[in-house]
Amino acid sequence: MENERKKKGRGQSFLDTIEKLGNKLPDPIVLFMMIAGLILVASWIAGMLGVSVENPADGETIEAVNLLSGEGLVMILTEAISNFGAFPPLAMVLVVMIGIGIAEKTGYFEALMKRSLEITPTFLIIPMVVFVGIISNVAGDAGPVILPPIAAMIFIRLGLNPIGGIFMAYAATNGAFAANFILGMTDALAVAFTEPAAQLVNPDYTGNIAMNYYFIAVSAIFLMAIIYFVAKKISIPRLGKYDGPSVDEEPLSKKEKTSLMWANISALVVLVVIAVATLLPDGILRNAETGSILQESPLMDSAVFLITILFFVPGLVFGMLMKNIDGTKGFAKMLGDSMGTMGQYIVLVFFAAQMLAYFDWSNLGPILAVGGSDLLETINLTGIPLFIGFILVVALINLLIGSASAKWAILAPVFIPMFMFLGYDPAFTQMLYRIGDSVTNPIAPMMPFLPLIIMYAQRYQKDIKLGTVIANLLPYSIALLIAWSIFIIIWFLIGLPVGPNGPIYLPE
Repeated sequence: MENERKKKGRGQSFLDTIEKLGNKLPDPIVLFMMIAGLILVASWIAGMLGVSVENPADGETIEAVNLLSGEGLVMILTEAISNFGAFPPLAMVLVVMIGIGIAEKTGYFEALMKRSLEITPTFLIIPMVVFVGIISNVAGDAGPVILPPIAAMIFIRLGLNPIGGIFMAYAATNGAFAANFILGMTDALAVAFTEPAAQLVNPDYTGNIAMNYYFIAVSAIFLMAIIYFVAKKISIPRLGKYDGPSVDEEPLSKKEKTSLMWANISALVVLVVIAVATLLPDGILRNAETGSILQESPLMDSAVFLITILFFVPGLVFGMLMKNIDGTKGFAKMLGDSMGTMGQYIVLVFFAAQMLAYFDWSNLGPILAVGGSDLLETINLTGIPLFIGFILVVALINLLIGSASAKWAILAPVFIPMFMFLGYDPAFTQMLYRIGDSVTNPIAPMMPFLPLIIMYAQRYQKDIKLGTVIANLLPYSIALLIAWSIFIIIWFLIGLPVGPNGPIYLPE
């Protein structure tokens, strides 16, 4: 027992050290400015040295680009506004905040969570938040935008630190990104690069979107337990009590319950309309040419806006029935107030967008990715050490390149053939890649959602810094890396296929 306390003490001490070191860093806005500057300098050095690698995907040479050249400086100046406007989460966040803002300002969220807590066993609430986070990746990037602030409000209702809810939800949506019960765009994107890479060895090879399904479906339950354990044993206790505004524990009035019922019915109506438009053979939310619900369909393209509507409608209904919307001016003020909290985030996004653009233009990401894959190939590992080595390399590369498809486009032509020559099926190699690509997402500085998480946390603790965020997300990444790696090794030793037509070994 004493050893256990010491071990826990050492672990907490390590996280405290990470937090202290991280908090000595400048404000995130200034930090992104500094990193952008370092990338420019690195691009100048790499460009002057003529650093280059061969792209295994197409055999073309990838050369480092000096962004401090005349041409580079012109691009920096002329593309700054485009970088900002094209930053993936920016429009998504602002649009979703319209729905969340109305639902929050009218009191719908508070009433919904209060009622949920009244009828749901407490021990099920936090696991359910984790589960929703894990399966939310089927809606693309909506999960890390929408769930963390909702989780924060749920934690307040439970008497817990809301920042712990933000971190837990972010870890669930990003750290378990490859796990799900529902096949989605990530599955389609993965096989799109796996299949041509495998055809370099076997021209007759065909993959399928579900070839990892058995493993990712079971992983969804397994990782829910892992994330819940880290939250309960490490993250939540470490953050301590929340000293913010007290939560009203008065039960819902009859009027509130009635208004909530009709608001929920309106949300159900929205869901039914979406379902009808999706499930009917000629549904307008299906792909008009293929009939697909998931691949290049209006449903997936409009997922964020549909979720916004799903928040907006019941929030508006609740507010109207409770008569807490003061006419059109009050309605407009609610919308404005919800956007008023986004000012610092918008400024931060501007500099984060420039940083990511510079890294992309410089070609430093692909150069580092190919270098890492070459190192793993040179070491010439086999069996379980090879699997672990591959997962670790991908996890490290993921800290530098956020796009899963961009990484796999580079790595698949290297590792799919290499693993096939060792007798492993591409479906198994793809699953190893997806594990490495997921586990370090929560702490990846190149993830465009990290600034958003900082902003969410600063709502409850104004002086929170990047060090605190990373220190509290790091246990999730470490636990996911270790647990998920062990899980796939056990799966490998048992010899189960990872999905339909997705064996571990190549057919003889």
